[in-house]
Amino acid sequence: MSLEVADIFRGHGAAWRQTHAGHISLDQLKVMSAIERCRTAQLGGHVLCCTDCGELQIAYNSCRNRHCPKCQASAAKRWLDARMVDLLPVDYYHMVFTLPAPIADIAYQNKAVIYNILFKAAAETLTTIAADPKHLGARIGMTMVLHTWGSALTHHPHVHCIVPGGGFSKDGRQWVSCHDGYFLTIAVLKALFRRLFLQKLKHAHKHGQLHFFGQYQALKDEQAFADWIKPLRQLSWYLYAKRPFSGPAAVLEYLSRYTHRVAIANSRLISVGEQGVTFRYKDYRDKGRYKPKVMTLSTDEFIRRFLIHVLPGGFHRIRHYGFLANARRIENVTHARELLAVPLPQLADEAASDDEPLVSTYICRRCAAPMIIIETVAPVRSSCTNLPRAPPLAKVA
Repeated sequence: MSLEVADIFRGHGAAWRQTHAGHISLDQLKVMSAIERCRTAQLGGHVLCCTDCGELQIAYNSCRNRHCPKCQASAAKRWLDARMVDLLPVDYYHMVFTLPAPIADIAYQNKAVIYNILFKAAAETLTTIAADPKHLGARIGMTMVLHTWGSALTHHPHVHCIVPGGGFSKDGRQWVSCHDGYFLTIAVLKALFRRLFLQKLKHAHKHGQLHFFGQYQALKDEQAFADWIKPLRQLSWYLYAKRPFSGPAAVLEYLSRYTHRVAIANSRLISVGEQGVTFRYKDYRDKGRYKPKVMTLSTDEFIRRFLIHVLPGGFHRIRHYGFLANARRIENVTHARELLAVPLPQLADEAASDDEPLVSTYICRRCAAPMIIIETVAPVRSSCTNLPRAPPLAKVA
């Protein structure tokens, strides 16, 4: 059986919590608890029976926590199915906005505030430059995904932006396409992103929205904060633009890997023992960065690094802006398809015949036939945990 983050938490989580008592947030405790209980008898489940060979199996419920490595594959599929209708037959561009290290340090102490600023500054940068007639002269849309980690689980906040290569003209009557293989000028985007982010950061400090601890306590003073920001205006902030995707199918393939990714996938774990946790990572400072390397962290440090990427409760890590914003997305995408003279995509459930049987949620491991639920296994009740959520009942062919 392959190693999982859940195994590390179950084996070492209790001792880690005891050692770090008083220094763990409630959100982090909830994530640890959810991952430890995921797909175990503690969450309850179902007894399944194969409709063909009669094989009996027990399927325990998943925790559905967004930080759980095991639960994100199904969540990503559901999200992607809902996004199919939004795709347009145009080039898509991938851009990454990254915070410099000094700001990343204070971002950990102010996650919700600074991550929100990162989203807003990146979105405003793209929409402002794209709307300028000297660049594109169009109202664009974009999907953004927040990642807070580097490959070695270090704190490295950045947003991945997926942007259609074009947008609506000022009067909304035409679709304005960007040049083949070229979207917007990186140098211009960098300069505006830096200015907008620092403006919003300064505004947040002025209105008492930022908190500082440890070595950063002095930044509570307005003048000290202004002096700290000043050198950041001279830095060249990192903004990366990849080549355009080769069609909507490639966009979906990319999104399936990035939208619901967590700090580390179970597939990257190698072993856990007296020396600590060993896992694969990529060193992006190395010219041979596509060749995975191996790192070993003490178990204590591995758990600490995993938990620094727990997001505040209710924080949205996937957001849509411009004409893809949720309020009018369906209307805008429909209009874009009219301007591009392409039909609406046919959804899978619309394409299927009424007589076509639905695929079963549960499949027999022995003969691959559908399985049906014949009994519900009650969860282990606990006063300190939330009630578990069971998966929806499957429709069997």
